[in-house]
Amino acid sequence: MARHLDIDLLRSFVAIAETRTLGRAAARVGRTQAALSMQVKKLEALLEQPLLNRGARGVTLTLHGERLLGHARVILRGHDTALADLSGAGLAGTLRFGCPDDYAAAFLPHILRSFAGRHPQVFVEVFCAPTPRLQAQLQQHTLDLALISTVGDEPGVVLRREPLVWVGNRHDDAAAHEPLRLALADPDTLDHRAASQCLQAAGVPYRVAYASASMAGLLAVVRSGQAIAVLTQAAVPPDLQILAPCERLPALPAVGLAVQYGLPEPSALVAEFAEHLRRIVPTL
Repeated sequence: MARHLDIDLLRSFVAIAETRTLGRAAARVGRTQAALSMQVKKLEALLEQPLLNRGARGVTLTLHGERLLGHARVILRGHDTALADLSGAGLAGTLRFGCPDDYAAAFLPHILRSFAGRHPQVFVEVFCAPTPRLQAQLQQHTLDLALISTVGDEPGVVLRREPLVWVGNRHDDAAAHEPLRLALADPDTLDHRAASQCLQAAGVPYRVAYASASMAGLLAVVRSGQAIAVLTQAAVPPDLQILAPCERLPALPAVGLAVQYGLPEPSALVAEFAEHLRRIVPTL
């Protein structure tokens, strides 16, 4: 009897392989854990090979499972692309997208509105956080792709470059405090590292008065006049002011904005959204 690889079985298998737990995979494909487990057993029976090792901390792939995963991604990508092209319905599905918090207000409305106009059947889940947190989510495959901040300037990779700037309250001279009081993101972020390195190189005394991954919290501290912050120029709200470089505020570097994938071989939907980012982000 002829054997066929069912698309639904492959889609469920890929979800399990990427999330490493039946619970998260079931939520992704809209099935119960019991139904997902039955699908895996059916796929294992069809291939006559074990695909998963089940343990207390989740599941891992067997050697045969790893081999199937590569084939499954190729098959699903081709299937989804062909269906969208031949049906004329366009792309559909859910895409998990990460964006640095400081770019959210400036860029996200334009990115999402223009993509929805071209692909109305796609639902984009957005996760905003500093770049190190986004990269951790990509490694765990809980995001499909993300815009990330980078110090690199690789041609064809960096979509645009944004200068880092000192930002303060328009009505308070927080930059005159001795030592300089800063409101910065987490220590592993580019803005925190750039501020520390530039001030140390210039011999300017400072202390971090407020450190947080929350952009809202940082802006609240700056608005209170208690500290100054370092933001990308595009992220500066109109009620705050960019402080010109001076002896106490050395010039800051620029950072790049690039696309990073959660998987080495993105789906047709993820690839199309990435191409959309490459088209629109340089123009914002």
